[in-house]
Amino acid sequence: MEWLNWNSITSYLRSSLGYHILLEAFLLLIVVYLMFLRKKKSRRPAKLSEKEKQLLIDEWKPEPLAPDIPSDHYALNPKIVTSKYGKHIIVDGKKCLNLATHNYLGLSDEKSLEDAALNGLRKYGVGSCGPRGFYGTVDIHLELESRLAKFLNVEEVILYSYGLSAVASAIPAYAKKGDVIFCDEGVHFAIQKGLTASRSTIKYFKHNDVDDLHRLLIEQEKFDNKNPKLARVIRRFLVVEALYMNYGDICPLREMMELKKKYKVRIFVDETVSFGVLGEHGKGITEHLNIPIEDIDHISSTLEHAISGYGGFCAGTTFIIDHQRLSGLGYCFSASLPPLQVAVAIAALDMLENKPDLTEKLRSNCINMHQKLSRLLSCRVHGDPISPVKHLRFSKELSSYDVETEQLEKICDHAHQKGFALAISRYLDEEVLKNRPSIRLLINASLEETELTEICDVIGEAFDKFIIL
Repeated sequence: MEWLNWNSITSYLRSSLGYHILLEAFLLLIVVYLMFLRKKKSRRPAKLSEKEKQLLIDEWKPEPLAPDIPSDHYALNPKIVTSKYGKHIIVDGKKCLNLATHNYLGLSDEKSLEDAALNGLRKYGVGSCGPRGFYGTVDIHLELESRLAKFLNVEEVILYSYGLSAVASAIPAYAKKGDVIFCDEGVHFAIQKGLTASRSTIKYFKHNDVDDLHRLLIEQEKFDNKNPKLARVIRRFLVVEALYMNYGDICPLREMMELKKKYKVRIFVDETVSFGVLGEHGKGITEHLNIPIEDIDHISSTLEHAISGYGGFCAGTTFIIDHQRLSGLGYCFSASLPPLQVAVAIAALDMLENKPDLTEKLRSNCINMHQKLSRLLSCRVHGDPISPVKHLRFSKELSSYDVETEQLEKICDHAHQKGFALAISRYLDEEVLKNRPSIRLLINASLEETELTEICDVIGEAFDKFIIL
């Protein structure tokens, strides 16, 4: 039994085979330990007595499927419209001057758009009944995309069948988990949904605050310098609105473009409100600020406001836009824009191109109305003078959000009795920033000077009547 002496055992263990057996023995011990630990964890808990079960049942209180809603909630008492959404509108049986819908250029009353819709209906029917990639593409879709691209001077445009889905689908088509998005905290709800769907890291900066954005970019740069390997795979985006729906003010895009170039972020600009409004020809903020449109990585907008139609679109280079045709969920899995609505958009685009006085008249009305409202003592107007979206609030903040909302609702009811349709801006609880209550006043190009004066007089009278001192 000499082979069992200590020297032979030591030499054997030192061999490669000995190390191999030693490693297997160690792994076997780990497996046995894990199996024992798993059995220990899988032991069934002690059985409860009948008395203990009944006590747990008595203590359990089921949560309601939906929260209790008061009977006077505005959603349960909607205003009923029984007419076309034009310059005038019939609300609850009363004819009113319409200042509550986004008909900025007043095109919803245009007969040429109605004729285009009827011709499109006769030729293509009421809908496509399929997504663009599944027999939902009609020749008129391609025509509108080409027309919009030429109008904006971009390489390509992609159409969506719903305005909200354009930006909400575009953001997650590019930004993914692990990416970083710098976003203005005041963006509208559709952008917020797109940010959530992207699952990216969202860093909000104060509304229209370039310095706060710069601070966040510097912080990100410091983080990237400490983690160079991670920084190479992180994509960075900047998301802003050209003209903010919830504020009525214009984005300081020129200053943000300097930060974009310095810190190498991709910029997404949403032109939901500004398309057809800003710029000499209504091309948006790039025309308004004389910024080369090719410097903007991605533009999204809607056809439901200034165009008075339906649907939305995104614009940019062919390389950027083609990616959405396979990655934009709202494009891939929604039935395409009804061809009759495409015909309406083309007719509206014709008017926008051939009648530059439309945008000029809109700007004139916006400035005129802003000046009139600024003279009121009990009311304060918020927004840029040339913006068709103006937010009206009490000059002095009231005791609470609910009290202020209640008083603004009374003002809207008072205006309705006088023949003017106004609407309060509403915000959902899950929104990032819940603004102070306001009346969202929407100006359009079809309003005349006398009508602007009448509107201002009624608004001033109502704010004086319902202000709580």
